[in-house]
Amino acid sequence: MANKVEVKELLDAGVHFGHLTRRWNPNMAPYIYMERNGIHIINLYKSAAKMQEAGDALAKIAASGRKILFVATKKQAKEIVAEQAEKANMPYITERWPGGMLTNFVTIRRAVKKMASIDRMKKDGTFNTLSKKERLQVDRLRAKLEKNLGSISDMSRLPGALFVVDITREHIAIKEAQKLNIPIFAMVDTNSDPREVEYVIPSNDDASKSINKVVSYVADAIVDGLSERKASKESKKEKADKEEKAPKAAAKQPEGEVPSKDAEDKKAMKEAKKDVKLESKKETLDKAASNEEE
Repeated sequence: MANKVEVKELLDAGVHFGHLTRRWNPNMAPYIYMERNGIHIINLYKSAAKMQEAGDALAKIAASGRKILFVATKKQAKEIVAEQAEKANMPYITERWPGGMLTNFVTIRRAVKKMASIDRMKKDGTFNTLSKKERLQVDRLRAKLEKNLGSISDMSRLPGALFVVDITREHIAIKEAQKLNIPIFAMVDTNSDPREVEYVIPSNDDASKSINKVVSYVADAIVDGLSERKASKESKKEKADKEEKAPKAAAKQPEGEVPSKDAEDKKAMKEAKKDVKLESKKETLDKAASNEEE
């Protein structure tokens, strides 16, 4: 479960500042607290509740082993999102959104594999056999691919969810995710339509302090989910090891263990035979003694 969100911390980070009233989207009305100096103020109690809800859901997705793709191409959010996504070991896009990133994922994977093949060429010496011009072209291609797709090189399949900063700017990513029914988590400002996403976090998506506050909270929730997954795997492994050792332990009956029913029956039979032998021996001795008396 994600940590509790403090409203005061959100206030200090400026999460409550919306856009100018003339630029608002009427669908954001439920999340707006008031208007001040021509600017809409977001209701931070609703923001805190929505952050908690989003954090819990993202932790579950991370615990299931699926990836969460972070998307933020605006200047204020780039570095913050890259840092927090790396902390959570998740893929991210902070440069231009590659068209068809989700809907044409096979082609994107092919481009990522091209990076890997260039790296192999450099390792095995094939790269050095190329002409100077060809080497320069390959290096430029590698740098371009690294810049645009390097952060998603470990994403071998479609993500389990998207986390977006500013859904108006990232509308192409939103449309692609909707087409593939991928759940969307997003920071939604007063100029955006919250109906576009499943998990709305009403917040200021323009200030770096506000972005850092929300994204770091989300990243921490994902890290918690990954820790839970790791702990679950370890407990399952321990249980399997115990079950594997149990039959061997049963085969070698340790000292002091209660004997089985078959063992008890065998023991009783042995004692009965012993008693019969003693009785017959006693009868023989008695007959011998009586013969002597006669």
